[in-house]
Amino acid sequence: MSKILMPKATAVWLVDNTVMTFDQISEFCGLHILEVKGIADGDVAAGIRGADPIANGQITRPEIEKAEKDPQYKMRAVTLTQSPILTSTKKKRRGPRYTPLSRRQDRPDAIAWIVRNHPEISDAQISKLVGTTKPTINSIRDRSHWKSATITPTDPVSLGLCTQMSLDEVVKKAAEKLAKQQAKLKPVDGGENLQSVQPEAPAKETVKDSPKSEHTLESLFKPST
Repeated sequence: MSKILMPKATAVWLVDNTVMTFDQISEFCGLHILEVKGIADGDVAAGIRGADPIANGQITRPEIEKAEKDPQYKMRAVTLTQSPILTSTKKKRRGPRYTPLSRRQDRPDAIAWIVRNHPEISDAQISKLVGTTKPTINSIRDRSHWKSATITPTDPVSLGLCTQMSLDEVVKKAAEKLAKQQAKLKPVDGGENLQSVQPEAPAKETVKDSPKSEHTLESLFKPST
């Protein structure tokens, strides 16, 4: 029999809401039969509020009905993997990836490997992939990190910081994003970018030199007419 949550509170509810025998309630809740009798008499668990095992996903209504019809029937509790209520409370983990303490010292090596081999991957993607922060990534890029002298670029998969599938997915997304950015920069017709046409400067007019007049001594002293 698997242990149930809040056995005394469950026993209180079963005593008040079913016609099951004390032996059945004792067996199901994992309590001594004298405790169950004390609950029925009000001597035990007087201040405890009953907990509905059906609402808590620990038992089904048909199972209780079988026990009520057959005093020898032993109820079977719903396991955690079978309970739709208990399993639905598990939420998907969000936020940065958790990295064990024993592997956190390897993150600089993994970051250096990604930066060197996949420069198209953004800092946000690196941060989520190996569980680090953007300041740490920047310090490794500009070699201001305190371990820069001993950093050895190493594949994060081999270090156990991420799976190969996760790394391949990030690389694929980064490559697709880079391809889209490069496609926007290419000209529409596939030719070279047209250069702006500069208006030609007007041709300078050449000024013809006027013929130089030759002067002689006679022309200088010749009286004008």
